[in-house]
Amino acid sequence: MQTHLTERKAEVPETLEARIGEVKPYLVIRPTAGLAALNLHEIWPYRDLLATLAERDIKVRYKQTSLGVIWVILQPLLAAGIFSFVFGSIANLPSDGVPYFLFAYAGMQGWTLFSNVLTRSSACLVGNAHLISKVYFPRFILPLSTLGAILVDFGVAMGMMAVLMVVYQVVPGWGLLLLPLWMGILTALGMGIGLWLAALTVQYRDVGYVLPVAMQMLMYASPIAYASSAVPERYQALFFLNPLAGLLDAFRWSLLGVGAPRWDSLAVSAIVSVAALIFGAFAFKKMERKFADTI
Repeated sequence: MQTHLTERKAEVPETLEARIGEVKPYLVIRPTAGLAALNLHEIWPYRDLLATLAERDIKVRYKQTSLGVIWVILQPLLAAGIFSFVFGSIANLPSDGVPYFLFAYAGMQGWTLFSNVLTRSSACLVGNAHLISKVYFPRFILPLSTLGAILVDFGVAMGMMAVLMVVYQVVPGWGLLLLPLWMGILTALGMGIGLWLAALTVQYRDVGYVLPVAMQMLMYASPIAYASSAVPERYQALFFLNPLAGLLDAFRWSLLGVGAPRWDSLAVSAIVSVAALIFGAFAFKKMERKFADTI
């Protein structure tokens, strides 16, 4: 009797193992490496949410402000006017043969695109804390949704740029065809840094206070209100370590045809921008699991 019971008990685990082996798992979690770890394919099923958030930002930007479109045009105009007075009239710096106001306004367009991408993407998580803590969706959607309003702002400001070029009778050359390329590199650089800062801001809110000061310093270290040719020769190598230097020169050259860009500096800027985007995306994804608990 004891032998018979023992044999039956021994058969049970084998039967269970056989049945478990036949059941196909509903979800398999595997460690990922490389670009697959970003899970960018998850964004596509949530494309409606991405469009909704982008539309919301545009409506908030233009419908719920008293100045709306006027402020988008007025802000770079005021900045260009101040730069023209300080750097053009007082400091008497060269503007490569074009009116200083137009020169400064063109530089502001490239800087504003980069600055808006960086600052808005870096603040997107804290600004949407109520969504992150309650609903699951790919967190990459939040920084990507900021691009809609940024590109609308850029288009409005560039419309004013076209008006100024007509007023000053400046005709762009074939370099205008390369303008989308410089826009893409500037956007990649701003988004890469913004993704990293967005993840840091969730845990360290001091980043939000330090960033405006750092951006102010970076603005004066970049050729926005002055030409790169005005930088002394002995500082040129150090000056072009700033990836924005070559990009803003190329941006202005595409619009006004002045200040031929340094292609070696542009190559370095492109490499740095792609590297920043990849690093920022991986840093964002690595810290993503803690967002809902920390924010």
